[in-house]
Amino acid sequence: MKTYKTLPLLAALTLFSAGAVHAAEGHNHGHEHKPLHGGFVTEVKDMDYELVAKPDVLQLYVRDHGKPVDVSKAKAKVTLLAGAEKQEVELAPAADRLESKGSYKVGAGTKAVVVVNLPGKPAATARFVLK
Repeated sequence: MKTYKTLPLLAALTLFSAGAVHAAEGHNHGHEHKPLHGGFVTEVKDMDYELVAKPDVLQLYVRDHGKPVDVSKAKAKVTLLAGAEKQEVELAPAADRLESKGSYKVGAGTKAVVVVNLPGKPAATARFVLK
């Protein structure tokens, strides 16, 4: 009879232990999410988006499992939210990135929402908070 009373406890401990081990492993799937170009990185559906935001240029680099993605036929739109101000910017292909040059408010706390359209893939939305 004691076996039946401890069975639910053992099952709960096993599930808890498995969850703890999984959490301890972290986000490990073969590539890191470090900025390679001095920007801010976020991951959306196994793709890394790195936004480099400077007062005179916005650049977006895209990586798939750590490898650069061909953005020659891609499009992106960035919405910058700085306090009550909103600025929308279209990014165009420029070598290995999507880019726009101009004048941008990219101070600390600015939020950036980027909608990226890669050929043959559904649109992806990447969100950033600039520091």
